[in-house]
Amino acid sequence: MSPSPERRRELLGIAAEVFAEQGYNATTVRKIADAAGMLAGSLYYHFDSKESMLEEILRTFLTELWDGYDTVLQAGLDPRATLEALVTESFREIDRHRAAVAIYQKESRHLAAQERFEYLSDSQQRFEKTWLTTLERGVADGVFRDDLDIRLAYRFVRDTVWVAASWYRPGGGHSPEEIARQYLSMVLDGISVRT
Repeated sequence: MSPSPERRRELLGIAAEVFAEQGYNATTVRKIADAAGMLAGSLYYHFDSKESMLEEILRTFLTELWDGYDTVLQAGLDPRATLEALVTESFREIDRHRAAVAIYQKESRHLAAQERFEYLSDSQQRFEKTWLTTLERGVADGVFRDDLDIRLAYRFVRDTVWVAASWYRPGGGHSPEEIARQYLSMVLDGISVRT
């Protein structure tokens, strides 16, 4: 009899929280099992290693992120609307996978050096290209300022969006869409009173 998909998802959610809080290297199978209220050996019924758990957590997050981003990119939107949709999709992913985002931010550079996690580097390069291309199109189309330092703008948008995983909690006072709307208003229109 194989473990149920629901139980597997539940255990991955617990593992993601432990990895995000304690760091990958400091997390043992025993710590994950303790958080799940089970014996460490019982966890091996569901997963063969903590590496397998981490890989499934990160792959699930990145697959869903790219599914959302690809939908945005295939919609044929103008550069500003594309930027707005990518930011909104990013906040939705933080809502769905907050712990995985935190793990990715803390661990991806180190993990990408391991053969098992090489896909993290590929995803990072694709991510950077997606955002830089959107910003470059915006400048070329006259939607964004022509004096914009594209790389600096990319880093600013990337960092300020994804750092939200450190404070955002699903089910809080604001939906991901509301946070994205406020964020985009500040990024695209500033915080000064309009005159």
